[in-house]
Amino acid sequence: MSKKILIITYYWPPAGGIAVQRWVKLSKYLLRQGWTPVIYTVSNGHYQQLDESMVKDVSPEITVIKRPIWEPHYFYQLISKKKDGINTDEISQKKKSLVGKIATWIRSNFFIPDARMFWIKPSVRFLSEYLTTNPVDAVISTGPPHSVHLIAMKLKQKLNLPWLADFRDPWTTMDYYHDLLLTSWADKKHHRLEREVLQNADRVIVVGKRMKEEFEQKRRREVTVVTNGYDEEDFVQATPLDHYFSLMYIGSFFDRINPVNLWSVLAELKKENETFSGLLKIKVMGNIAPGVLQSIQQNGLADNVAIIPFQPHTEATRQMKGAAVLLLGVDVRTQFVLTGKLFEYLGAQRPILAFGPVEGDAAKIISETGAGKMFSFEEKEELKKHIAHLFMLFRQGQLSASPGSVYEYSHGALARQVSFLLNEMTKS
Repeated sequence: MSKKILIITYYWPPAGGIAVQRWVKLSKYLLRQGWTPVIYTVSNGHYQQLDESMVKDVSPEITVIKRPIWEPHYFYQLISKKKDGINTDEISQKKKSLVGKIATWIRSNFFIPDARMFWIKPSVRFLSEYLTTNPVDAVISTGPPHSVHLIAMKLKQKLNLPWLADFRDPWTTMDYYHDLLLTSWADKKHHRLEREVLQNADRVIVVGKRMKEEFEQKRRREVTVVTNGYDEEDFVQATPLDHYFSLMYIGSFFDRINPVNLWSVLAELKKENETFSGLLKIKVMGNIAPGVLQSIQQNGLADNVAIIPFQPHTEATRQMKGAAVLLLGVDVRTQFVLTGKLFEYLGAQRPILAFGPVEGDAAKIISETGAGKMFSFEEKEELKKHIAHLFMLFRQGQLSASPGSVYEYSHGALARQVSFLLNEMTKS
């Protein structure tokens, strides 16, 4: 007999991005493990990306409850004159203008744990009533935003429901946290709420090993790694390879992961090899930071770059499968936070060329699976040799990924992990 699980998430279709994919996909496969998800989400979320294509993975068997949320981003836009509201990249750069700093200070010290805090009380009130007539066997909260964890914690306290807290990112050790202009009082409150969530949840899952170590120290109990993943069913369709030597980057290309030496190497190879020059194509699907684009142009690569707006997930996976090489950047400050893009790249089974800390979690997975190679941002000579080798294989029609087993990172396998934890939590 199927059991029911309430999943509280801010991100759900029509929102796009990896935060949506994680639980849309896990929900899809949890159904096959005997768990019927009931999704509780917002009806008017403020999303930077939209992707209607993700709706296809939401089974009719899944109940989706959408409730309104009030968010203060409209006021932030008014103060800062920004159209898209605040985002983590803006926070991390500590806006130089006084108005920007004031807006960040207000957001940081008055909206704790985050700007979705006004959804907590009405959600607890609604769900407490809903669950009395529509009972579930357990609750999952997935953050950020970490406000969803506070909703789940209050439901556990009121209804004594088993609760699994999923952390896609850290809380007080996230890269932008120390740029939030926090007062001492606000910082202490963040740490207190983080501690309460970790200590009250029946199970805690995180996306990487270093997050596991951090949270186990704070929780004083076991934490389980359930990485992000890829859906095998998204990659079954045959896709022809690009006829040019395409280096493909999917997602937001931030200044902080700008691989300056890559552009320099490509410029050198372009000058040395006319064939390379004619076949090179740098493809970026998503937002590209001005600094990254400037680096590309300064190296004489303007004619080789193609900027593609964000596309539906189905088109993104098609582009991944067709690329010669897939580019990945890992910020030094978040080297132990595993981006979901890495696992999608594994599913596409194209060679990965990554930049970042060579001792980080992403580097280890790339090495263990044989899916590609990680270079530090400082390396140049070895990088040049590697790209030349990849191009040679491309010209010979032999450029392919040779990964070992990546099935453990499929959403089907990951859903079995989650199902096991849920069964343990709810056994009598």
